[in-house]
Amino acid sequence: MTTRLYTFWRSSAAYRVRIALALKGIAHEQVPTHLGRDEQRGAQYLDRNPQGLVPALDEDGFVLGESMAIIEYLDETHPAPPLLPADARGRAIVRSMAQSIACDIHPLNNLRVLNYLKGPLGQDQDGVNRWYRHWIAAGFEGLEMLAQRYSADGAHLYGDRVTLADVLLVPQLYNARRFQCDLSGFPALTAIGDGLARLPAFAAAAPEVQPDAE
Repeated sequence: MTTRLYTFWRSSAAYRVRIALALKGIAHEQVPTHLGRDEQRGAQYLDRNPQGLVPALDEDGFVLGESMAIIEYLDETHPAPPLLPADARGRAIVRSMAQSIACDIHPLNNLRVLNYLKGPLGQDQDGVNRWYRHWIAAGFEGLEMLAQRYSADGAHLYGDRVTLADVLLVPQLYNARRFQCDLSGFPALTAIGDGLARLPAFAAAAPEVQPDAE
């Protein structure tokens, strides 16, 4: 089976999937899809993924979009190491933490939203940056408290091993720093994220080391 990931080096959603693929040890081919050139809106790509977004996973013609769906699919088809706890409550908590990033923070701050702020809504870069920083702070406040409540070792968001929540945290912290967000109020998140980022699978997925990095 040939596995391809349609990706863009600085997409945090694609970054999540790269981490999951690396954690699972899944061999795959990267297909760079440049968001700055709207390659994700080209006819050939839209035929493959009608959402016109990255990432997309292609397994011999089975194409799946949306990073959370991709990661959970990979977790089901390649169960070791598991990215969700064994118990129902643990799985629910981890999904809740992950969704606080995927559903509450990221959609407000992804590239097409920022471009709309700068374009049709006429915001300058300072206004866009203030928007970004506001929603990072709003989302991280609750996640910080959850990390303090559920981390068993100060090195993972939940328990004492890598979960889906950790896979989403590291890319979001990367973006927060790219937009120079003040993270001083989130010591648990930054400590956890910085430690995770040094693990081989996370380091291999980092934007700067991708073949299409600019």
